[in-house]
Amino acid sequence: MTFCRSLDGRPLPSWYDEAKIGIFIHWGVYSVPSYTSEWFWIDWKGKPSPNEKYRKMIDSFMKNNYKPKFSYQDFAKDFTAEFFNASLWADIIENSGARYVVLTSKHHEGFALWPSRYSYSWNSVDVGPHRDIVGELRKAILKKKQVKFGLYHSLYEWFHPLYLADKANNFTTQDFVNNKISLEMRELINSYKPEMFWSDGDWEAPSSYWRSPEFLAWLYNDSPVKESVVVNDRWGSDSMCKHGDTYTCQDRYNPGTLQQHKWENAMTIDKNTWGFNRASNLADYLTPQELMDELVSTVSCGGNIVINVGPAKDGTINPIFQDRLNEVGKWLKVNGEAIYSTKPWDNCQNDTATSNVWYTVNKNGADLYVTMLRWPRNGVLDLGCPELTRTSQVSMVGLPNVQLNATEENNILRITLPDKVLAPTNWGSVIKITNFKVL
Repeated sequence: MTFCRSLDGRPLPSWYDEAKIGIFIHWGVYSVPSYTSEWFWIDWKGKPSPNEKYRKMIDSFMKNNYKPKFSYQDFAKDFTAEFFNASLWADIIENSGARYVVLTSKHHEGFALWPSRYSYSWNSVDVGPHRDIVGELRKAILKKKQVKFGLYHSLYEWFHPLYLADKANNFTTQDFVNNKISLEMRELINSYKPEMFWSDGDWEAPSSYWRSPEFLAWLYNDSPVKESVVVNDRWGSDSMCKHGDTYTCQDRYNPGTLQQHKWENAMTIDKNTWGFNRASNLADYLTPQELMDELVSTVSCGGNIVINVGPAKDGTINPIFQDRLNEVGKWLKVNGEAIYSTKPWDNCQNDTATSNVWYTVNKNGADLYVTMLRWPRNGVLDLGCPELTRTSQVSMVGLPNVQLNATEENNILRITLPDKVLAPTNWGSVIKITNFKVL
């Protein structure tokens, strides 16, 4: 990818690293059948189907529930959004403790959630809810002082004739990009001013086909969000995990070790899909503990986490999604100082004495946070990484004025915990060590 140094070397806007936690929202026409996944259309009608198992399931589903010759486009009229309440969504996001949101403005199906001039009759104002979904959510989010507004945008569209023609020409032509994609991306930026622009659908063609360098040069130098916008790494088949303000590398990316470049774990509460699936059962959703494990390990290794929910076609967010986000929010209200605006501890991210402990340090590196995701049965926490000084103090976040007894023996720091019933939060507790030994 031929990016100039000014683009690849652009400093990361500070808000993003400080935020740590975002919410992803996958919502579109695929939310009407809400079956298998958001790839419903291509799995059903792709030649060949990317997922033959799902194709057979969808064939049976359509035969049993819809009239012959029912098309994917026919679903759009039932994307009604009658219960979509942007203010309620904004409250759910704020209460989760997330500091930014990323809404799918357009997924690979090509359906736009705004009145795009470049998606006539295939957008949320012309058909379906007859509402500017992007605009309504942006307006509601802007009222939340601690939450930034971001947008996801898919570069490619499975069945757009211009894209298929360019693909047939081995991407030596750029009619799809020149007449649609480049124009609609600028339309989104100029109209809604997102502070995160999350690109996807890039992998079939190089960045030169997508004209990504030109777009990013405009975005960083001349756009209305040039100072604050953050982009990911999905700008062409030659870009992922190589170019961008933050690297996603792959879906649900969590390397478990400190990375040299800022990265993001884009993951889902429903383990199998980004869109809402009515057929999902309880076992298909992450438990609150699993979600906290993912969040804490991500932040300790220098990443941000963006947690996906898939609303239903009527605009409701399933209570199981709300419950999981609410649990995250309750935990962060107590323990947020160990997450927001922290840095990874260079010496150690995951403790050698227990796999259930992860570390962060505050901005100036003076305080060490030890996030203990499981309470030890004997009430004593053994740590192999930290060392104390004469002035060290050891306490539990959420238990003010309670100092914990800590001793060192054979390179192990042993901390005696309070009674478990005093734990200030579920799903993990945080030990704070001040004036610890810096190696």
